Amino acid sequence: MSEYCYRRRVQFAETDMAGIVHFSAYFRYMEEAEHALWRAAGLTVAPAGAEPGWPRVAAAFDYKAPLRFGDEFDVWVRVVKVSARTIQYGYTLKREGTVIGHGLMTAACVMLDPEGVMKAVEIPAGILDRLRGAITGG
Repeated sequence: MSEYCYRRRVQFAETDMAGIVHFSAYFRYMEEAEHALWRAAGLTVAPAGAEPGWPRVAAAFDYKAPLRFGDEFDVWVRVVKVSARTIQYGYTLKREGTVIGHGLMTAACVMLDPEGVMKAVEIPAGILDRLRGAITGG
């Protein structure tokens, strides 16, 4: 399975008093990797003044080892499941070969109706092909 790699370093503000990354930061790391994948594909999840939007409808992370202030690590992201209206991403975080954990995040493709209510819509043509192209380097 092909993956896209995003490299990052733990910042002080992301840690607790013991210098260990707070559990909530892992979800930001996964989202940053997703956005980096979209940029590599020549896309953005939030074009100025445009739709669709991509709210998260599910997120999970299975922690295996801690990250600490100053650690450099990789977030590997891949598209694992697609429906007409959602994309599920899988993530593996690693530090020098040590698996930090695995995550899943599902984003729905939505538009606002005239009353301002979000409604799920089909993923626009071409987005998945571009994401997969960025993952495979193609």
